[in-house]
Amino acid sequence: MPATQESQIGMIVYAPALAKQDGRPLAVVHAMERAHPGLRVGLMISDEGRLIPLPERDAFVTRESNRGEFPPLRSTDDNFRVSVTGWGVPAGISPGGQAQFEFHVALPLSADGIAAAAALLEAVAEDSRAFWGHATPFSAGVDIARQTKNRPDDLKPRPRGLPVIKSPGAMRSPEIPHRLGWLNYWSDAASRAVGFPDSTRDEELLARSRRTATGGWVVRLTDAPLDLDNPTHLDTLKRTYERFPEIGGRSAP
Repeated sequence: MPATQESQIGMIVYAPALAKQDGRPLAVVHAMERAHPGLRVGLMISDEGRLIPLPERDAFVTRESNRGEFPPLRSTDDNFRVSVTGWGVPAGISPGGQAQFEFHVALPLSADGIAAAAALLEAVAEDSRAFWGHATPFSAGVDIARQTKNRPDDLKPRPRGLPVIKSPGAMRSPEIPHRLGWLNYWSDAASRAVGFPDSTRDEELLARSRRTATGGWVVRLTDAPLDLDNPTHLDTLKRTYERFPEIGGRSAP
């Protein structure tokens, strides 16, 4: 299930739409377990919220993904509750008119979750062949999501003085990130689209970033999880938006 509580970190990764016999959902589950030793994603969350053991988990995920679906799964460890699910987004409301598949992960905003977040984001993004993604504490993510202007007549100011960003369907390309988060995954194509890195302008960000095996980047905005009640964190977020006007479709066409 997606993150829905202030005690969670929400992760969303935006990838190409699933194809027939697409193995990426299962690859994502395996990648998460490799990224955090001891993690076992072995339960399904029913529509009623019940936890159902999956003794044949791999076969189940393969069967469901062949139907274009990715049911909500959860870790077996009650002390480290991590969930993952996903769904398709049609072309008509996706950037560049290209259908996408979103992978959603929720993990605890705890010492263990904070320590695991970057590795899990990289694992999910790389094995889903994502365009971009982010991992953000739920509270900050709510304000960041409210930056989006979905209608031309929406004139309400954005929260905390953050810039207005276009709706996903109004973005010209899926490679351009729609918004920022605490941890940001930018594929090689997304990095080139926004102009990262620039050694003369991105020294601070590069000190908190790492290159991935496929040439993308995991970019961390703040050392501690993003807290928009912290003036320093809010200023960092605003300055990063200023540095990358392509993000959110804010640059001139």
